[in-house]
Amino acid sequence: MAGFFEKLTRGLTKTRDNIVHGIDNIFGSFSSIDEEFYEELEETLIMGDLGIRTTDRIIADLKAKVKELHIKEPSECRKLLIDSIKSQMQPDEHAYDFENERSIVLVIGVNGVGKTTSIGKLASNLKADGKKVILAAADTFRAAAIDQLSEWAKRNDIEMIAQDEGSDPASVVYDAISACKNRNADILICDTAGRLHNKKNLMDELAKIRRITDKEWPEARKEILLVLDGTTGQNALNQAKEFMQACDVDGIILTKMDGTAKGGIAVAISSELSIPVKYIGVGENIDDLQKFDPDEFVNALFEVKE
Repeated sequence: MAGFFEKLTRGLTKTRDNIVHGIDNIFGSFSSIDEEFYEELEETLIMGDLGIRTTDRIIADLKAKVKELHIKEPSECRKLLIDSIKSQMQPDEHAYDFENERSIVLVIGVNGVGKTTSIGKLASNLKADGKKVILAAADTFRAAAIDQLSEWAKRNDIEMIAQDEGSDPASVVYDAISACKNRNADILICDTAGRLHNKKNLMDELAKIRRITDKEWPEARKEILLVLDGTTGQNALNQAKEFMQACDVDGIILTKMDGTAKGGIAVAISSELSIPVKYIGVGENIDDLQKFDPDEFVNALFEVKE
């Protein structure tokens, strides 16, 4: 069975074709480091969905290192560029503290991004680490969401708390917190409805859920994870900005990275929003959602063997 790094390397093939081959062509075709060289690099990075602001930072960092180290050959810039990209996306040392504390995790995101599937995989990973996990089906606006989460709960042999379609999501979370206390659970993961077309509804609903969690389980750590579809590139970045206006987002789950040419969006999200990508999905299997390692990601993208 392929390890995650191999899956990641394979999954990033389209992104590699889109970004890295273009970069390597630039390194190979230029004989000197001049403004045209930097402009070509800049264009390639922007086309690879790293975004203008992130690309500007990477190019500025690269220029400073080239000057400082007195580098003259374009080919010598490759490692410097890789290091500059990595530096844009280093997670905080406390990024995963919630996994080892009593926690309530709210998972948000629009329909179709792989939210419920990501919850199922995350729950499986946490259970494998010895945590007692309970799921709350608080996306009550879609019967399919409740059914889908129920399938994952059965597959993982994890308890799920649900009510009928159309129920008050905060009521589901209230019941789930009671269950967590009674069963001495470690982590409650709540699936929530993702509706950006009416941001006020979204804000009100999340605020109500948050009030319930603070009142009923004040000692539990609160974590909000936003699920984004990697195949949508800059749209994912825009979605993240919209959700950030509605609530405090602690981390990103980036899905469908195995089939996209837009993998550069992982760098853009970390750099532009100052929110860490915490998990990355590269396939359909239950173990295909893993903690995001920026060094591993960029090494897989550039096929660097360390």
